[in-house]
Amino acid sequence: MGPLAALERFFERLFERQTARLFRTQLQPIQLQRRIERAMESDRHRDGQRTIVPDTYAVHLADEDLAALRARHPSLAPDLADAALAFARSHGYTLGQRPTIGLVADPTVDTGDIRVVATATTPAAAGPGADRPPDGGRSSNDTAVFVIPEVDAPRATLREIRPDGSTRRFEVDGRPLTIGRAPDNGLVLRDSRASRHHARLYGRRGALLLADLSSTNGSWVNDRRVDEMALGEGDRIRIGDTVLVVETMQSD
Repeated sequence: MGPLAALERFFERLFERQTARLFRTQLQPIQLQRRIERAMESDRHRDGQRTIVPDTYAVHLADEDLAALRARHPSLAPDLADAALAFARSHGYTLGQRPTIGLVADPTVDTGDIRVVATATTPAAAGPGADRPPDGGRSSNDTAVFVIPEVDAPRATLREIRPDGSTRRFEVDGRPLTIGRAPDNGLVLRDSRASRHHARLYGRRGALLLADLSSTNGSWVNDRRVDEMALGEGDRIRIGDTVLVVETMQSD
């Protein structure tokens, strides 16, 4: 990290701490998400044609902040892991494995502050089972580590209606599928009004969800703009001038 970036982060942390103290504002998940994204950007490096980023993030918080966040957002860690994966994929970054998020109660962190420590773990270095703590999610030093669970989502058949009127059908099974104009998406759209990385389909806790990836023209379900939404049969997703119709949905 360069000296300018370090100075910027210092003043940012100072402002956030003072704001939290003066107005007693509660930390929000989006603040943690943005810190993780910045840590990913700061620690990226080139390896040939690839940009490698860390896949393991320890988020250090004051005890009271962590307790409040856990009470309000029980699925915070897996949600942050989902967001980190989407951010990495939308930027074309390479991960050694699916992101892992640890939430750490740290008495050295001031109320309202967030400290993120990022590390990279390659599958070869990690070895079998190294991506999951041995006691079912808890490790030492009061660190709660969560790994993105296996896919738990219904299989669905979608029909793509392109801007020129042509159609095709494809199936999704809950594994993350990015949608957009860029050729590295799982579903590449021939649509000038779609963003390069526009949206993502993925499964979570038995549902198939659509999440917008900060697209220019937004993602729409049944003519309503959405940031994230669980899908059902008959739903019509509009991305640019392309329509995706959920024709069938079947749980395993």
